[in-house]
Amino acid sequence: MAYKHGINIIEQPTSVLAPAEAASGIPFAVGTAPIHLASSAAPVNTPVLAYTYADAVAALGYSDDWTNYSLCELVHSHFVLYQKAPLILVNVLDPANHKVTVAPAAVNVNNRVAMLNDEGVLLTTLKVRSSDGNSTYVAGTDFTAAFDEDGRVVLTTKASGAIAANTVQLSIGYDKVSPEAVDMNDIIGGLTSGGDYTGFELINQVYPRFGILPDLLLAPGWSHLPAVAAVMRAKAGNINGNFKAMALTDVDPAQSYSDAGAWKSDNNYNGSLQIASYPMLTLGEKQYHFSTQLAGLITSTDTHNGGVPFVSPSNKALQADGTALSDGTSLYLGIDQVSYMNSLGIMTAVNLGTSGWKAWGNNTGAFPESTDPKDSFIPVRRMFNWIGNSLILTYMQKVDDPMNKRLIAAVTDSVNIWLNGLTASGALLGGRVEFNASENQAADLMAGKITFHLYITPPGPAQEISFQLEYDTTYLAALVA
Repeated sequence: MAYKHGINIIEQPTSVLAPAEAASGIPFAVGTAPIHLASSAAPVNTPVLAYTYADAVAALGYSDDWTNYSLCELVHSHFVLYQKAPLILVNVLDPANHKVTVAPAAVNVNNRVAMLNDEGVLLTTLKVRSSDGNSTYVAGTDFTAAFDEDGRVVLTTKASGAIAANTVQLSIGYDKVSPEAVDMNDIIGGLTSGGDYTGFELINQVYPRFGILPDLLLAPGWSHLPAVAAVMRAKAGNINGNFKAMALTDVDPAQSYSDAGAWKSDNNYNGSLQIASYPMLTLGEKQYHFSTQLAGLITSTDTHNGGVPFVSPSNKALQADGTALSDGTSLYLGIDQVSYMNSLGIMTAVNLGTSGWKAWGNNTGAFPESTDPKDSFIPVRRMFNWIGNSLILTYMQKVDDPMNKRLIAAVTDSVNIWLNGLTASGALLGGRVEFNASENQAADLMAGKITFHLYITPPGPAQEISFQLEYDTTYLAALVA
């Protein structure tokens, strides 16, 4: 040791850790996008982190054809209607595989401009020839091609090129994307023979890529397929082997009101990490899957409450002017009917007059089979997810530290301080952490395993408020006073 004469300062790591709270209301969605319209197209089957509408459109393109391009529905709802960010999006529509070839056909040219009425054209595949087929023209040299605002191709011949100014017809062939070729297996995803992950398997790449933990899983236009919903539910319970999320799924909006409950039960939309919603929502001429707007509503509710998910999205305003089946048939459900839907574990919507259209329902898909508040109430279930995720993020840094009293005290002290703060803010009715001898047997301690026991009580939603009215005869005395 070096010789010293004086005072030394030795810094000790802070024993009480500040919590690394997990983000809440972060959607991860898998679907199809008009990637051919993107200005900076993201690779297919790659998570895209978008903080703005412009980010999403640049990476994935945009079209109002939400049937074929399902991610556009979520992009519009989340960024335009609810004005929330970010979104994590995975496009599975692959122009290299999901395409069809259109044989060359005659296209009229007017003042050097030709219009293709087809949609989904892949510009790089354009084959432009003279009307007799004897001359082949080169993009950039003889003509330019670009999309108009409706996604159709405008081809302009160049004065410096080989196409004569008085040309009135060209022969044009091309490939175009075929979104109808995408099926539920593309959405579900898996591991390819080349070792690449696709579809919902990419959920495990989000946190390592972006350092952001998604807690809402969506597949607009696909989650009403039981096989897709089952995978979403499974992924929600095991992200990166540790984290949990909620799967926002749709009860098939083609089902009638009277059949929706049986459909939910028959198709096992009954997970505690799942919200089953019904039917579709309308706003003007547009129709939204309920799960799409539910993502924005949950994010808005969480944001309004400091990013802590202890408040139910039920009885919160939707961006809607009606409800409908998938074929456009309007539904007008009264409070008794939506309450019946809630009793089956289905979230729906109701028009409360001057208050407008509200989401209605506090239960996860597990209800009514499960009445455990931890599994059946949406805000309670989400609080358990959020607290668990936050504990992992905070105390991962303590893994492999010496297992001694200092470690135990550091964890119990900091967790109790955090829980006390949540209690003071109203996010918990109470909470504490204990290190119990009965849960830490010698064999486990010898193997390096320690267990902390948290007791937490998130507030449940006050979903039934009663007022007792009674005729009180004593006030008749006022008549003769």
